[in-house]
Parts: sequence; C-alpha cells; structure tokens
Amino acid sequence: MTPVSSDVAFTPAVKAIQTARGSRSAYARLESNGGFHTVIDETLTGFLAQVETAYLATATAAGQPYAQHRGGPSGFIRPIDEHTIGFADFSGNRQYITTGNLAENDRAFLFLMDYAHRRRIKLWGRARVVADDPELLARLIPPGYRARAEQAILFKVDAWDSNCPQHIPQKFDAADVASAIARLEERIATLEAENMRLKAIKDSS
Repeated sequence: MTPVSSDVAFTPAVKAIQTARGSRSAYARLESNGGFHTVIDETLTGFLAQVETAYLATATAAGQPYAQHRGGPSGFIRPIDEHTIGFADFSGNRQYITTGNLAENDRAFLFLMDYAHRRRIKLWGRARVVADDPELLARLIPPGYRARAEQAILFKVDAWDSNCPQHIPQKFDAADVASAIARLEERIATLEAENMRLKAIKDSS
C-alpha cells in the first residue's frame, strides 16, 4: 500500500490494534482521502494566531522521550512558509534537554492547546535549533513580550491533524476573566445608579 501522511502515527502496530478494536475502517477512509494535512493552510494559521500553550516532544538518539511546555502571548508560534512554523525559545531553567535531543534526533512533535475553546491540534515533523540568526529571532519574538530569547526553533511540518473536544477541560485566561468581570461590575454599577435614580423619583412623587 502506498504510504500516506497519517502513517506517521498509524504504524502497522497501531493499525493492528485499530483492527482488533473495531476502529480501523474509519481511519482507512481517512487514508483513502490522503491521510492527515501536510500543508499549513488558513485553518492552521488561524489556530496558531490564537494559541498560547503548546507542548513540544523530542527524543534522544536512543528513543528516550521528553516533553516540554512552550507558552507565550497569542500567536507566539508563527508560520514561516507553507511547511514550516517557528517560535522564539525563551530562557528557562537552562537544562537544555530539548536542545540536546534535537542535536542528535530531529524528529519532534507539537501538541497545540486552546483550552478556552476546547480545541487541540497535533503536528508531526522535524525540528532544529537556530542560534545564529538575529533577523529570524527578531521576527519571532512577540512584540512587547518581556522575556529573553536564546534561540529560535524551526519546525518542519510533515503532517498535522485536529482532535475532537472530548475530555478537554475548559479553561480561560486570567486576563480574559478579569476583563469580563470588570465589564460585569461596570454594568452592575450602571444598573445600581439607575435603580437609585428611579427610586429617588418615586420617593419624591
């Protein structure tokens, strides 16, 4: 059978379990239509513009996995071209596990989360660290974001797919919640003032 993009996840072992558990036919239909997405289209670009939370998975040459949280303001992960996305790698605890893993094994996986709208996107590909390109780094640093970027990470997308919202807890950004509360408090104050005005009119009549 001709390989398709979803084979990056659906290995022969995975397909055997899908067959045993009754889900293989559904994913076979996906494969007949070409499998997962391979191009960064408007849907993925729009999602990236809103995402604030991501998890980057890498592995050593021996296959030992490691996952690390990546976060920033909305849109901190940006499309570079139709097959590549990138982000500034900010200073952290200086363990450099991801950087070391990518030095010997460029296979990587990104898990993008949008908790507020209960959406997630998975991306398979290959990543590399770019430490000597100030122009690229300046392009990727979010304007006004107060953090020091040590390097950039470029992620070449081999395949990507979205997930259903099942079991994703809905969480909201603290700033969005504070803004919503402020609007409600303002509305309450307006209504209370109007209530007092009407009460004064009634008492004087």
